[in-house]
Amino acid sequence: MAKRLQTLGVILALFGLGFFAASGYTFLQTSAGADSLQAFSEAQNVTLSYNEDGQLIDRGTTEGAAAITALLEDKWGYPVKASELDPNDPLVNTGSEYMYQMATIGFHVLHGTQTIVLDEPVEYDGETFEAGTYEVVVNEIGSADRVDAGLGGYWTDFDRSHPLEGPARAGAWSGTAHGLFGELGVGAVTANMLTVGYGIAGILAGLGAFALIAGLGLMWAVKGDEDVVVTRPTREPVSVG
Repeated sequence: MAKRLQTLGVILALFGLGFFAASGYTFLQTSAGADSLQAFSEAQNVTLSYNEDGQLIDRGTTEGAAAITALLEDKWGYPVKASELDPNDPLVNTGSEYMYQMATIGFHVLHGTQTIVLDEPVEYDGETFEAGTYEVVVNEIGSADRVDAGLGGYWTDFDRSHPLEGPARAGAWSGTAHGLFGELGVGAVTANMLTVGYGIAGILAGLGAFALIAGLGLMWAVKGDEDVVVTRPTREPVSVG
């Protein structure tokens, strides 16, 4: 029995070393990805704005930043981590910072207006739009339910055939806005996946420590027991009669 337990201990210890090796590899690969993301962020040189008290601001006001954060958390459902918004490191290089920057662009697109000029009257769906200049409020475009819920003005809310909504959509949601959204979205996903990578490395290290300690402990517990010989007492024959 002792020999079998010792063998099991060796196997557990080997598994522990394997988990440690996997943890080290995962950590190194994740660190390489983090270094790459940091270099990309530095090359982009996009930073967030803070006031002298370390509070986020947008266009000079904390109210603007609060409205953007509300859009990000309440409408987009993103769990902002306060620890990732560091006034001492305003460079956009964490998941929360990438998403905040995306929300900043989205907020100003949604709360903007588009000036549309019609050179001649246009009839659409039984309605005539006279020639002239129109101011289209972006976040008032869409179904009544979506507008009331504060969700109006997104790309799919516009009727591209509409004489006002079609040009307004092209102006508000330009290729630049879409490109920035895509770039920032990739940055946010990458940053969050790097966090997951570090977490996996930590889990593997924990499993390695558990298996190694269990294996070594098992070998230590049975050490010397393999030489113990168990003898059974002999019985003297009993004569009958």
